[in-house]
Formats: sequence, C-alpha cells, structure tokens
Amino acid sequence: MHTPPPQPPPTREPLVRQIGVAGLWLLVINGMIGAGIFGVPAETERLAGSFSPWVFALCGLLIAPIMLCFAQLSSAVSSTGGPVVYTQAAFGPFAGFQIGWAFYIARLTAFAANLNLIVTSIGYFWATPMGPAVRIGMLFALCALMVWVNLVGAKAAMRSLGILTVLKLLPLIALAAMGLFWLDGSVFTSAAAPPGITDLGAAVLLVIYAYVGFESGLVPGGEAKNPQRDMPRALLLALLIATTVYVLVQIATQRLLPELAASERPIVDAGEALLGSTGAIIVVLAIIASVGGNLVGSMFSTPRITYRLALDGQLPPAFAYVHPQHQTPSVSVLVYGIAAFLLAATGSFVWLAVISVFTRLLIYMTCIASMPRIRATAGDMPGLIRLPGGMLIPLLAMLICIALLTRVSIDSVLATLAMLVVGSVLFWIAIVRRRQISRKNTGQ
Repeated sequence: MHTPPPQPPPTREPLVRQIGVAGLWLLVINGMIGAGIFGVPAETERLAGSFSPWVFALCGLLIAPIMLCFAQLSSAVSSTGGPVVYTQAAFGPFAGFQIGWAFYIARLTAFAANLNLIVTSIGYFWATPMGPAVRIGMLFALCALMVWVNLVGAKAAMRSLGILTVLKLLPLIALAAMGLFWLDGSVFTSAAAPPGITDLGAAVLLVIYAYVGFESGLVPGGEAKNPQRDMPRALLLALLIATTVYVLVQIATQRLLPELAASERPIVDAGEALLGSTGAIIVVLAIIASVGGNLVGSMFSTPRITYRLALDGQLPPAFAYVHPQHQTPSVSVLVYGIAAFLLAATGSFVWLAVISVFTRLLIYMTCIASMPRIRATAGDMPGLIRLPGGMLIPLLAMLICIALLTRVSIDSVLATLAMLVVGSVLFWIAIVRRRQISRKNTGQ
C-alpha cells in the first residue's frame, strides 16, 4: 500500500497573524547581525589582508544558496515552527522533534551567553569592577524586561526590536558610508590578489558565521500576515543589507586603522579614531543595542519552538497555551526566560556552548534535505517559490554545509549527539504519555 508523504501542520493556529515583512526582516537581520561583526574585521584582515572586504562579499554569495533554500521552504509552509515544521513535514514527528530540541537548546545557550555579554558591555561604563550581586541583578532585570516585552504582544516586541535595530545599525551604517566615501579604484586593485588558499579558507570559515542565525526569523510563520510572500522577501533583503554593510564597514575600518590586524576591538577603535572617546562610547552603545536586538529576537522566536512541539503533542499542553488578551504563547515565553536566566546566572551554559556550530549545520542540512519531499507535497501551491536549476541550488547549499563541517570540533559533535540522545528519551516519554492518556480517555 502506498503511504502518503507526511503533511505539514495545519496553518490555522491560535496565534494571530499580525507580523508583516518589516517585522520578519527585523527578526532575520537581528539573528544575523549580533556581536560578531564588532570583532571579526581584525582577524579577517590578519588572514586576508587588503582582500578582506572581498571575503565578506564572497561569504554573502556562499550563504545565498542556503538562504534561497529556506526561502523556498518558507513559501511552502506557513505554520509556526520554521525548521521544525519543514523537517516534520518531510521526515516525520521524531525528526521534527529532534530538530526543535536541538534548535531550542542551541538558542537557549546562545541567549545565556549573550545575556552575560551585554552585562559585561554595560560594565564598560562602570568605574569599578562589577560585583556578583550587581551582575546577577542586572541579568535578572534584563531577562525580566525581555520576557515582559514578549508577553504583552507581538507588536510591542517588534517595536522594541525596531528601536534596538536602529541603534545597532546607525553606527555601522555611518562607518559603511565612510567606506563608500573612500571607495576608489585603489580598493579594487589592492584587493586583486587573494591570500593563499589556507588563509583564505580560514577567513571564509570565520566570516561566514557573521551571516548565520537567519533561521530564527522563520519560526513565527503562524503569526506572519502573508508568510509565503513576506518570509522570502525578508530573507533576501536581510542578506543584501548585511552583505553591503559588512563589506563597506571592512573598507572603512581598513582606512581608519592602518594596524587593523592588531586591533582587539576593531569597530570600537575605528569609532575612537573617527570621533575620539565619544566615538568609542557610541560604538559600545551600538554593541549593547546589537546584542540586545539579538536577545529580543531570540526571546520572541525560540519559545515558539516549544509552542509548536506542544501543539503537535510532543510537549505538555501548557506550552501551547496562548494568552487570551495578548495573543502570545505566554507559558513558553516564561519558561524560556526562567531557563535563560538560570543558565546565565550560574554559568551552566558554558559546557553547552560547543554544540552551536554543529547544531546549526545539522539544522541547515536537514532542512535542505527536506526540500524534495516538501516540494512534492506542495505541488502547484500558489505562491510557492521555484528555484531555477531544479536541485542545483539545494545541492550547492548542501556542499557548502559539508565544507563548513571542517570547522566542527569533535567536542561539538559528541556534545550534540549526547543532546540528541536526551531528545530521543524526551520524545519517547511524550509518546508513552500520549498513549496512556488516550487509553484513559477511551476507558481501556
């Protein structure tokens, strides 16, 4: 007997569709541009020299096939969950749960790390070292504020994210404008000769991670007004803007800092070279806003993963609870906030940090592998994006992911495998629980 392919979850959900293309773009761009770009230029310059602006452009081209694959996936499925939904639709509930579990733990770990980073950055303005009580108090206050913003509604979260994005991008755009002002023929002639293959490969592996994180913006598909149209647009617009800003910022820092390769905080030093101590303070505030935007975006997107898994009966129903007034998955948001605070305050996230690279590549590769099944299921669905070249772009995206695996350490692989084993146990516990409830309800 022919078994029909797994179907995506239904598009009708308790959450209200109220996020437009601007909100989705905010989530994508804040997933991509975090704290990394404020430190990457110096190491890129050390590895690639005057060719370094072209490394950023090259990485934009390399990440494009992966983002195009997600653009097609997001045009085929309009439910909350992003990678979870894509994987489940192609490979079934067990694979979907594992991807959701991996996504959640990786984002939770990154959130805890970035929460500590933002407190450390605020400490730049402290005259004396920050004590442990003050540090924990600030961690709690920041986490509580982000939980509250995300509890009171999607529009409040998008407004906060928009403000932080402006504060983050303004100094970078100012530097990018200077890069454009200084853009002359010498930039192209001096960058004509790339470094050796070893240094170029190391530079590409370093820079390309300034482009990842976009997948977080695809999770709230069930709240997008027109996900099939707006999600692909948000992805491609974010890629275009991020690549342009990165390239021009690298050119500007090269011109402002002749000793860029030796700088430990290149963007801060570039701001100081431009405007003195005022410029350095502006850039530090931009770092705080950048990390803050990343945190607000994570607080918005990641709880939708547990919400999705609860809708599918793989987590307790409480995680799928939607606040009747604010229309937010309030239990999932609260649980995420509490877990993030505890990890950040205790430092327990450190041992989990090694899972991030391998987990992200695992998610990308699984979603790319799901494309043939999802495309076959979608058929002639209106609005479905058709990538040119058949499977050429997905194949290229998969090859890029495989190449990036060379950066993965054995510790990352082992930690991720251990995490997936735990996820398997949790999945089967959920299955047993559902069967017991079903038998009880049927009187067996």
